[in-house]
Amino acid sequence: MRTDARRHHDPQVRGFASDNYAGAHPEVLAAIALANGGHQVAYGEDDYTGHLQRVMHSHFGPTAEAFPVFNGTGANVVALQALTDRWGAVICAESAHINVDEGGAPERMGGLKLLTVPTPDGKLTPELIDRQAYGWDDEHRAMPQVVSITQNTELGTVYTPDEIRAICDHAHERGMKVHLDGARIANAAASLDVPMRTFTNTVGVDALSFGGTKNGALFGEAVVVLNPDAVRAMKHLRKLSMQLASKMRFVSVQLEALLAKDLWLRNARHANAMAQRLAEGVRAIDGVEILYPVQANAVFARLPHAVSERLQKRFRFYFWDETAGDVRWMCAFDTREDDVDAFLQALKEEMAR
Repeated sequence: MRTDARRHHDPQVRGFASDNYAGAHPEVLAAIALANGGHQVAYGEDDYTGHLQRVMHSHFGPTAEAFPVFNGTGANVVALQALTDRWGAVICAESAHINVDEGGAPERMGGLKLLTVPTPDGKLTPELIDRQAYGWDDEHRAMPQVVSITQNTELGTVYTPDEIRAICDHAHERGMKVHLDGARIANAAASLDVPMRTFTNTVGVDALSFGGTKNGALFGEAVVVLNPDAVRAMKHLRKLSMQLASKMRFVSVQLEALLAKDLWLRNARHANAMAQRLAEGVRAIDGVEILYPVQANAVFARLPHAVSERLQKRFRFYFWDETAGDVRWMCAFDTREDDVDAFLQALKEEMAR
């Protein structure tokens, strides 16, 4: 078979900007090829999407139902719409991805209101939730109907199962539902060394956005409904939100490749281990401060602005708060020990200049 395509990048170059920069895991690519050929029913009636449901049951219990979508923003928007009324609002951390990094999609496309709460470490608590959990009978205020948490958080911290249980109990007592943005749910499970169900359906989460892309998929996430009584019209919302894939088998087979055995966990453990290696090396460099506990695959640090600018010419990464000099360094499933060591050496050299 002839192809005129050619490689436009150096596959040996890796940075620390985002786990989205990584390619797809070879086992995922092999699964896509396996699903290719012949005809399969479109729009989710295929054999691969059917088998994905059974795989999801093994992780989240027999009532779980997965709705594959194209991307994480789509998963969050669809899930939050399914959990809210037209007049509903969602309580979330001020730093939450749905508030900071989705271009206003939950509000503009989902038609809901975000009620944000500042947090010291990206994590909500029952007490912090109560700063926005009021006014249900006030027609002048958007009605708080959902608490959305991120696991692991945008600051790289991880909720314990007990912390999520406390949030779920608190929200449910007030008539609210709980959504979990699990873009990096695999990294959280690897950090806690527990099954994903331990901090989702077991403790009361109603629906989650399951992340595949950051864990080694080419593309594709899923809304996983854990409490069928908590959501409405998921199929219709997915379609009108432009998240219904016609050739869904190619999304579903990627998630199956990650979840059917332990690829999801291997990838997450490796990314987390590389972040620990990076953090350990950073702690030995004078003048660089690690800002938050390194509990998953992210390292947040503060260092001189000029040093970061010079370092960015050698490795890709992002400022988190450019005014304060805060940066974020991310590790991925394909980050190598040599990549970390080379970055640390470059950091030492730039700090010494």
